[in-house]
Amino acid sequence: MDSSLAQITERVRAAAADGTPLRLRGCGSKDFYGESLQGERLELGGLRGIISYEPTELVVTVRAGTPLAELEAALLEKGQCLAFEPPRFVGTATCGGMVAAGLSGPARASAGAVRDYVLGVTLLNGRAELLTFGGQVIKNVAGYDVSRLIVGALGTLGVLTEISLKVLPAAVAEATLMASGVAQQPALDLLNRWGGLPLPLNASCWVRDDSLSPARDCLFIRLRGAVAAVEAACPRMLADLRALGGEASRMDNAQAGPDWDACRDQSLPFFHAAAPDLALWRLSLPQTAPALVLPYAQLIEWHGAQRWLWAPLSAQAPLRQAAAVVGGTAMLFRAPQDARVPAIARWSPLSAPLAQIHRRLKAEFDPAGIFNRGRMYPDL
Repeated sequence: MDSSLAQITERVRAAAADGTPLRLRGCGSKDFYGESLQGERLELGGLRGIISYEPTELVVTVRAGTPLAELEAALLEKGQCLAFEPPRFVGTATCGGMVAAGLSGPARASAGAVRDYVLGVTLLNGRAELLTFGGQVIKNVAGYDVSRLIVGALGTLGVLTEISLKVLPAAVAEATLMASGVAQQPALDLLNRWGGLPLPLNASCWVRDDSLSPARDCLFIRLRGAVAAVEAACPRMLADLRALGGEASRMDNAQAGPDWDACRDQSLPFFHAAAPDLALWRLSLPQTAPALVLPYAQLIEWHGAQRWLWAPLSAQAPLRQAAAVVGGTAMLFRAPQDARVPAIARWSPLSAPLAQIHRRLKAEFDPAGIFNRGRMYPDL
């Protein structure tokens, strides 16, 4: 055990003994995400470095404090990538935070989520025990897959120290198609139809572009795959887009690439609040859910499954009701900038059986309740 891990272990052991809550922190790029930030700060940036990387096996193992940018640079040198495109936000995100938050980027609907690529983790639990779950190959996972349980737990179950991930070769070919003047429902219908066809559809984004004069609804489509597949799909998909009555064209990759990065990291103009009392809401819906008639501008990703909008906190009930009607949920992703607004629950309340499962897991991994207390739910 190296000195950084030894110090963290001792800190956890002492905190568990006296019940001191700890706030786990890699670089703070996701401090906005989740409920409250409580406890003494436990910095994890010292757990840094790529432990092993086998490009031929498509597996990499990193320490949790490793900057995400460092890992992606190492993969890029070998022509590989994290297919789920984890958001980097301010650019200083760590691999541990990536797994703890469980957030995925534009390609999630086609390539899968973070948890689909986690092969194994090493975790320091609330008893200061270092536990290893999973391994470096998928077939090592038998029974209950604890390593994937950690994904999205926001550090409430323990301190991630090491992570093994499946990586993929970067796409050989890529193309972005853009259509303006395409309304939301026709865009969703087309995406659903394309989803049933053998097309290299990788990502989509529908948004109203206020930079155009006049402002127009725009649909962006990213294709990735073999050169032949991408080039064969482009004319057909452009024809489908033009059939909706809009203008459609193929974008230059040099222009489209930064735009998709901005979508991934939420730096597009849409993600800048128009007023300090507005909150960013995320609606998670079935891909086939229809357009929601809401009095707020929306940005739609994941072929219809993820929908973003800015609305005041007072819109919580109608937004959650609208999402529930079509079989989805609504969560408060970013709170308003205005510090005077009241705090409300980020996630929808858990059902009684699910809440009981959460409490039992928390008690098993963190019996003293010291890790990220109240980060997911106030009583957990």
